[in-house]
Amino acid sequence: MKTHDFYYDLPEELIAQTPLQQRDASRLMTLDRRTGDIGHRHFSDILELLNPGDCLVLNNSRVLPARLLGHRVPTLGAVEVLLLKDKGDGVWECLTKPGRKTQPGTELSFGDGALTATVVDALDTGNKLIRFHYEGIFLEVLERLGKMPLPPYIKEELADGERYQTVYSKINGSAAAPTAGLHFTRELLEKIQGKGVKLAYVTLHVGLGTFRPVKAEEVTEHHMHSEFCMMSSETAELLNETRRSGGRIVCVGTTSCRTLESLVKDDGTFEERSAWTEIFIYPGYRFKAMDALITNFHLPESTLVMLVSAFAGREHVLHAYNVAVQERYRFFSFGDAMFIS
Repeated sequence: MKTHDFYYDLPEELIAQTPLQQRDASRLMTLDRRTGDIGHRHFSDILELLNPGDCLVLNNSRVLPARLLGHRVPTLGAVEVLLLKDKGDGVWECLTKPGRKTQPGTELSFGDGALTATVVDALDTGNKLIRFHYEGIFLEVLERLGKMPLPPYIKEELADGERYQTVYSKINGSAAAPTAGLHFTRELLEKIQGKGVKLAYVTLHVGLGTFRPVKAEEVTEHHMHSEFCMMSSETAELLNETRRSGGRIVCVGTTSCRTLESLVKDDGTFEERSAWTEIFIYPGYRFKAMDALITNFHLPESTLVMLVSAFAGREHVLHAYNVAVQERYRFFSFGDAMFIS
């Protein structure tokens, strides 16, 4: 199976640069994974597509304002630091620009010295380990000084940082948003619950590896990045109850899907658990947890297109994507959505 098997042609003007004014006003393509039948709706119609007894699984991870702009000391040369992983004791694994000018020993300053840092190590990946020095609580310092780490294909600044957070985001830790959830409003979630659909929350902290291109020619040679995920006992019981009563488990986004498929037990049941996952889902994978998926439109040749193709069939998915291009759907993080059932 070749990476190029998951290519489709996308005009650049269809990459959404800003979110719509109303979250649930985005378009929603429906795809029947058995027949390949396609329908066109608006996202607020998701209420009609969910059944009483279904369970909607949402990733409540919150995006850190993890992009810091500052300068090197004493040269005052500009530097950009992106926080990737908390290693403890004030040390973070980071992506830096310019990388070659941020070698171990380099001193950094942000916000007129409100936050300072020292590069302590260079990793084989090119990432750096950086120790931060600050007064007070680091997350509060980040909220003041940091910017949202928008994906590389979004060129415009975001006026309101909350539009790159889901309305149910709760647990800080992601370097990118679980974007399928951006379409939900609190009012829509209340209506969904009112219909008898259960809401279950999991946490997967999205890493920037989600945007890393697949460089291997053969799909199976690609190595997935590692992400931390967890499930509470309350969520596990909701999922088990849904299974017992014959309802569908509907994942909101590929991150919720990867969490469930990583944590499900061999017998298809769930329990409270957390883990680092490197699960790589591509055609041939047998799903043990998910029955339906709400997801955005993903980059050509990406691991996310491969996951969706594993669920709905490569031919069905690529046909649906080509229809989306013809119908001028909006793509990627701030774009439109699909409901695959």
